[in-house]
Amino acid sequence: MNTIIRKLGGANMDIDLTTPEDRIGWKQDKCPWNEAERTDAHKCAVKNVSICPYFCGIEYLDNVLCCYPHGNPLKVIE
Repeated sequence: MNTIIRKLGGANMDIDLTTPEDRIGWKQDKCPWNEAERTDAHKCAVKNVSICPYFCGIEYLDNVLCCYPHGNPLKVIE
């Protein structure tokens, strides 16, 4: 499988981020899964709740690595 991992700026992570999107002073890329489904329901990670199945990590400075819509190449199969 040839998975493409995208780098999304601004970390759509929702971890302790309580500022409304229109008040954020930095670039924040849209989640490709949300765009495909025309929603805002998906987050990369939510503290004490979940991690998106397409989340492949974080890169300095706040770039989220995302493999949507492909399978996550980092997922460990037990």
